[in-house]
Amino acid sequence: MGVVSQDALNQLQALMDQVEEPLKKTFQNVHQGLVTENLVRFLRAREWNASKAHKMLVDCLIWRVQNEIDNILSKPIVPPDLYRAVRDSQLIGVSGYSREGLPVFAIGVGLSTFDKASVHYYVQSHIQINEYRDCVILPSASRKHGRPITTCIKVLDMTGLKLSALNQIKLLTIISSIDDLNYPEKTNTYYIVNAPYIFSACWKVVKPLLQERTRRKVQVLPGSGRDELLKVMDYESLPHFCKKEGSGSAKHSVTGSQNCYSLDHPFHQELYNYMKQQSRIHEAVVPIKQGSFHVDFPEPPAEEEEIAKTIESEIHKFKGTNGDSDYNMAFKSMVIED
Repeated sequence: MGVVSQDALNQLQALMDQVEEPLKKTFQNVHQGLVTENLVRFLRAREWNASKAHKMLVDCLIWRVQNEIDNILSKPIVPPDLYRAVRDSQLIGVSGYSREGLPVFAIGVGLSTFDKASVHYYVQSHIQINEYRDCVILPSASRKHGRPITTCIKVLDMTGLKLSALNQIKLLTIISSIDDLNYPEKTNTYYIVNAPYIFSACWKVVKPLLQERTRRKVQVLPGSGRDELLKVMDYESLPHFCKKEGSGSAKHSVTGSQNCYSLDHPFHQELYNYMKQQSRIHEAVVPIKQGSFHVDFPEPPAEEEEIAKTIESEIHKFKGTNGDSDYNMAFKSMVIED
């Protein structure tokens, strides 16, 4: 790090040394022993301004304490049928690791419907996956490779993206805001695959609104992205929807153990078993209450609000000229060009 960044790091460290309980304890759960690396994350998110990074980090810690985020992995979504419904409609999973040891998260943006449970369950599920990544997956990868691994790779599958995605923008904005404010700089690269025309249109108007550090992380790949992704990971770590040479992927084209979205996939089995184990440990001290784990939704940053409004406006333009069926007929075979 250069002199300026080191100065900012020293300033932030001095400010955080003054933090008292219970914020100090939850900060330990955030940094997992990697204090410097986590301070740097918040500094990057605030353009190396130590006072702004300090406010962001303290706000994050307050949010964690007020919403009992440190205990969220001890509160599995029950019954299992409800959790399976969440997994079937909020498509996310881990397919493997890059050659550098970064976990590869696959996200089915286009085929996620978010229509099988309340918003609170989807938010709870998303935060649980974030916490499992930070408390279990990344520390395990760090130990395996003998160096700090603090970020992941995300492969976003746009298969099935339709104009009706407008109905999901509010929920997606909530989830995105939670990530931006409380889990900044956790993604090394976003790979966009199987992108239809509607994504191309939205991307053109959204891209200029993103901060430069975010734009640099986004790579839009042709088709399923298979050939490009094989440059950074082995075939076994490719998400199931990237293992074909052409574009597009069927939600149920592979078995549960191969489909990294499925509750039957090893990642989700390990995650759910871990949460059940944590639940039994926690329940011995505090009885578990049934029902969703309600988390306060943060006010979206101005950038998030502007992006959401821009996407809504762009989609409304399409709705004014084409229905979903007409759109699919016209643009079914089109993919994004970088």
